[in-house]
Amino acid sequence: MKTAILFVVMLLVLVIPHEWGHLIVAKLCGVKVNEFSVGMGPLLFKRQKGETQYSVRLLPLGGYCQLEGEEEAVDDPRSYSSKTPLQKIAILLAGVTMNVIIAILAVTLAYAISGVPSNVLSGVTPDSPAAEAGIQEGDRIVEIDGTRIRNWDSVVTAVDGYHEGDKMEIVYVRDGKTYEAFLVPEYDKENQRYMVGIIAGNTRDPLTCIRSGFTATWQMNKMMLATFQGMIKKGINRDDVAGPVGLVRVVGQASSYGIESYLMLLALVSLNLAIFNIIPIPGLDGGKIFFIILKVISGGRINDDMEYKATVAGMVLLLTLFVVITCNDIMNIFN
Repeated sequence: MKTAILFVVMLLVLVIPHEWGHLIVAKLCGVKVNEFSVGMGPLLFKRQKGETQYSVRLLPLGGYCQLEGEEEAVDDPRSYSSKTPLQKIAILLAGVTMNVIIAILAVTLAYAISGVPSNVLSGVTPDSPAAEAGIQEGDRIVEIDGTRIRNWDSVVTAVDGYHEGDKMEIVYVRDGKTYEAFLVPEYDKENQRYMVGIIAGNTRDPLTCIRSGFTATWQMNKMMLATFQGMIKKGINRDDVAGPVGLVRVVGQASSYGIESYLMLLALVSLNLAIFNIIPIPGLDGGKIFFIILKVISGGRINDDMEYKATVAGMVLLLTLFVVITCNDIMNIFN
């Protein structure tokens, strides 16, 4: 039951801000928004506010923002179809942008809960090179071999860059005074890296958490793009993809490790949704943007009828993909 609730919460956190992004930018561009719906299927609750109906529907598996003239051209200056190409692209990109923002916020919140590894030491391993050099708990590492140290990542990078046979110079601050230590790192065969025996402290400083949230999200994005590139080159295996059923399992596993793991998974899924949604497949936001650009380049030779047919084909493809992935998820459960 807990897993099901967390799964639904994740879907709503992913979908509502995405559609809300479309809503806000559409209104800023002067587009009439007919309905903003949370959930799909039969109507449970609705409230009219101005020209927009805000709805809650039975199935919490999605949502939508219905714009005037989005599906077909309408002779109305406030319709989506009457807006400029740049305005349309801005409205479409707003959803993807919100998913990226959700990812950053989720990672930042995870760091605010667990803390960010910092260059202020929480401990020093006994009999290690650092201990023998006089480095102690509470010392703040500020420089390694001439490289300025601002966080724990830069400590790890500097130590990993050590050249065998050299002495490492570590500059640290203790009680407001600056000290130098010279040591030779030890090679850890198990982890296959050099170690000096220092242990990172944790900080929950808001600015540090926010900065780390941006950095970690960017690294996560690069990792996923590299993964997609590898999948395209080598081919997609059954175990490389998961749908809603598979995601429920992953949510259950992540939540068992704590709220931080759940938030990191939320960020990962939100970024995945952003990347997938921007792919130029008809029916997705990326496909709509692609056709907007095609119409501009072709000088109108690509018409709405062509886009409609491509969108139908794209939706059939996406629905087929959804069914195949869901069947694969179910097979993995039984296997």
